[in-house]
Amino acid sequence: MRFVNPIPFVSDIARSREFYRERLGLKVLKDFGSFVLFETGFAIHDGPALEQTVWGEVSLGDERYGRRNLLLYFEHDDIDAAFEAIAPHVELIHPVERQAWGQRVFRFYDPDGHAVEIGEPLDLQASSAPQDP
Repeated sequence: MRFVNPIPFVSDIARSREFYRERLGLKVLKDFGSFVLFETGFAIHDGPALEQTVWGEVSLGDERYGRRNLLLYFEHDDIDAAFEAIAPHVELIHPVERQAWGQRVFRFYDPDGHAVEIGEPLDLQASSAPQDP
């Protein structure tokens, strides 16, 4: 058994594909129309199509997909350059900040309201955080 990745439901697959391609620089590996897989392994799925596939029906509610209960995490080697390129085009949660564990990150919302975090690579070998036994 191995974990692969979460697949966020999106309300407009074309808009979200372009957002992750243009704003985050992810390269599309396969575009199946209602499902887009990026080279990094990250994937997005058209919400109504996936609802139909999984539950056999599409929800009729007007609830947004992003619900402040999932954080999509990406890394970038130059966090300041990433912030400058992305920040003008998104709704920021906060600018670049150093976290308690030493890593610098910034957070924002994607077009469906999913929280996205971009962090500098975390050197786990140099981390002074306690290790699991």
